[in-house]
Amino acid sequence: MRVRVADAVVTACLVLALTCLFERPAYAYIDPGSGILACQAISAFCAGALFYFRRSVRNLIRSFHVPEMSSKDQIQIDRSGH
Repeated sequence: MRVRVADAVVTACLVLALTCLFERPAYAYIDPGSGILACQAISAFCAGALFYFRRSVRNLIRSFHVPEMSSKDQIQIDRSGH
């Protein structure tokens, strides 16, 4: 089993080395603002999804919220000694 894994690793390294050896120039241009455009699209998608599902998100957050104790409940806890 170990021999097969070692052979696979060696084969992957050789393929990677050959890929780097026979590289071709890319005649392409990527605008520096393209990255910020992708970030803006992702943030707009997230904001839109939160707006669309706002009731579901609000109900989910409320389900995890622990209700606060009233002053009457706190007095009873203090008198019990705990």
